[in-house]
Amino acid sequence: MSDATRADADSILFAPSPPEWVLAAAARWRELLSDHASCEKKAASSALALMFAYPEDRRLVPALSRLAREELRHYEQVHALMQRLDVAFVRQRPGRYASQLRRLVRTAEPGRKLDLLLIAALIEARSCERFGLLAPHLPEPLRGFYAQLQHSEARHFEQYLEFARDEDRNAWRARLAELAAVEAQLATNADSELRLHSGAPG
Repeated sequence: MSDATRADADSILFAPSPPEWVLAAAARWRELLSDHASCEKKAASSALALMFAYPEDRRLVPALSRLAREELRHYEQVHALMQRLDVAFVRQRPGRYASQLRRLVRTAEPGRKLDLLLIAALIEARSCERFGLLAPHLPEPLRGFYAQLQHSEARHFEQYLEFARDEDRNAWRARLAELAAVEAQLATNADSELRLHSGAPG
């Protein structure tokens, strides 16, 4: 990933991930890998949900169809790594990060669609940032895999943000700032569980 792309991803995040999270995630990579598999499935599901919610959007639907397939390929890759590295899949309760972000989604249109796109952009941008921070601290084959995923998450973040801009060119920036402020708190405040998008370990 180029420095320019990385700067673009960082530009919508109001706070960097805590160094404590990076160190904990690197040390507990088996635990993180199981959560990562769940995140890839959720990302595919979110893209499909947007397709079903807005089938009339001729630009959005085919783009999200491709994105959902890519997220499922990532899930398959994570699943294969878990088998290769003998990491058991553990059922987990939903983490606070995505669930609390989604509570901010407005119920009425057109605000609802804008919020869903912006939240998806923030989640992908945070994933992009964390994969980049984490990769140098991991053993192979995880190091190379996470470095590769950083590129994919950057594309996804940019795609969602582009659709959000097109949805409301007057309001997207102010609304993004409101959502990003909450996202930053969720990604940095002390957290009782270690997840791909959790805050600093409490």
